[in-house]
Amino acid sequence: MFNDMINNKSDFDITSKSAFSSENDTFTSRSFAALLAKNNVPVSHKNIADNYIIIKKVFKFQACLSRITNVEKAMLEKYDFNTLEYTTMKQMYDELALLQKWSASDDVSLCETAEHILQIRVKELKFIEASSYATISNEIYNGYRALDQYLKEISKFQTTEALKSLSI
Repeated sequence: MFNDMINNKSDFDITSKSAFSSENDTFTSRSFAALLAKNNVPVSHKNIADNYIIIKKVFKFQACLSRITNVEKAMLEKYDFNTLEYTTMKQMYDELALLQKWSASDDVSLCETAEHILQIRVKELKFIEASSYATISNEIYNGYRALDQYLKEISKFQTTEALKSLSI
């Protein structure tokens, strides 16, 4: 009986794959954030990440409880992006890669749009972290974690030594 159970056991590893992964998926979500961070990251993304990390360390988001405006939400919808609460990790990684590509473009308006969308995303992330909850509490819609990890990866304040220098 014990041998039958061993023979019938699944080879599905819940620690390294999501329910939607196939056998060919070997990257974890952390790997995607690291790969995006090792890509040619625009300076504007790094500046936004540095500001985010400093605010997170110093102020801990007590004063950052503003939601995005309807204009900002309309801008996200214009480019077919969901709000952060309805974004999956895969969608967020695809969006971050697209924003990096747009930021490297020769078109000035496209670069400004990419920077503005990232600022909107960070504003959403600050609200989610300040309120300590997402309105959609589902394990599938956790794109905010991917964004947080990406910002940590590209920030120059990601190391503990750099963060200690920020202590007040």
